[in-house]
Amino acid sequence: MDLLTDLLSRGGWVMYPILACSLTGLGLVVERLWALRRSRVIPGSFLVSVSGLLDRRRYDEVAFLSQEAESSAARLVGLALKLAGRRRALFKDNMEEAGRREAAGLNAHLGALYLVASISPLLGLLGTVSGMISAFNSISTQGIGNPGLLAGGISEALLTTAAGLCVAIPALVAHRAILSRAESLTRDLEDLSADLLEALAAPEQGSPPPQPARPLAAGGSARAD
Repeated sequence: MDLLTDLLSRGGWVMYPILACSLTGLGLVVERLWALRRSRVIPGSFLVSVSGLLDRRRYDEVAFLSQEAESSAARLVGLALKLAGRRRALFKDNMEEAGRREAAGLNAHLGALYLVASISPLLGLLGTVSGMISAFNSISTQGIGNPGLLAGGISEALLTTAAGLCVAIPALVAHRAILSRAESLTRDLEDLSADLLEALAAPEQGSPPPQPARPLAAGGSARAD
């Protein structure tokens, strides 16, 4: 704590918004990692149960499971049951719209995390400029006979630059990793929607009755966290 207080006092006022960015970024990363757990978005046990029930056409039990579960997969299954027997085009359009809503939820707050990663080095640069201005003002008013004043301005400049980069680099890496995880989960939801389309949509004229193309847990959806 003493070290942090010392850094804040030596780095100048710019260190405070950099610290705020650091805390905000940490909070966003923790929230997204919790929200994007596979067991929360696409529970493998739920898909295994639903797949078996759909094969036996026990739709009431599927509806009950979908209402009880709090996950993106459960919401898609619940919607698919409501659309069961509808034309494939209508079924597909509604599932795609629901999928876009779920994908938007998976990507929530990533823009704010990217903003933290972008603005932190700029704040550090602002501190650098402020520190250098302070250093040159000291030289212009007192000459170069007092190296302590000059060193104080340069120290402020270096500290804010380092602090801004220390916040920005981890935030940018975390943003990329979380975005990749969200994209992976989105692809799995798209696979689930395709399976539900084959299982529940009305067949085209002349086509056999719809059957699940594969178990709903396939395609990586049942992977553990």
